[in-house]
Amino acid sequence: MTSDLPEMRASDAERERIAERLRDAVAEGRLDMEEFGERLDAAYKARTHGELEPLVRDLPAPGGSASDRPLPATAPASGAVDWPGRIGKPATSKGAFAFWGGFGRKGTWTVGRRFTAVVIQAGGEIDLRDANFEDREIVIRCFTVMGGIQVTVPPDLDVEVRGFGFMGGFGEAGVDDTQPAPGSPRVTITGFALMGGVGIERKLRNADKRRLREARRRELE
Repeated sequence: MTSDLPEMRASDAERERIAERLRDAVAEGRLDMEEFGERLDAAYKARTHGELEPLVRDLPAPGGSASDRPLPATAPASGAVDWPGRIGKPATSKGAFAFWGGFGRKGTWTVGRRFTAVVIQAGGEIDLRDANFEDREIVIRCFTVMGGIQVTVPPDLDVEVRGFGFMGGFGEAGVDDTQPAPGSPRVTITGFALMGGVGIERKLRNADKRRLREARRRELE
């Protein structure tokens, strides 16, 4: 939010928009929990645009900067995932908890058929791009209290989001028109965010990004 009239009175909707950007920032790891709490408190106490603007001045505009936007969600055919080979493995993790800290589940790991993540004034990261799956039907439950959880999924994974937020955000960002690949497990992400955020973002796998860069380099040559 920018304004040429910093003394103009801020509305409740404007304060809530700033609070939402702060929740997104903590879910993405741009703010730690202490700074998030200070800025969120200041946002709800702000009376004017001039008091709101400094709270998000160093954060990307809604939708993210150009460098933060997802790459096109089309990977080369040679990068197709062997989904049947990644389903039915023993779970290596069925949950995570963080209080005044953080947790991470990423790389090659196996998510349990029921995975529960809880953060209280903390942050967490769940990356499914290179993960295996205990079952074809997976339920990930995310609960945040003044915290954030970022869930990263590949574009070809079948994902359904059912969670909701109260004075917080719970939703999917990125490419909306992607189609699940045949044989993909079905992942349901549900839960509740209180004065925090759960972000679900579709991103290419690192291997797919390398293939795309190589293909673009060959086109340029």
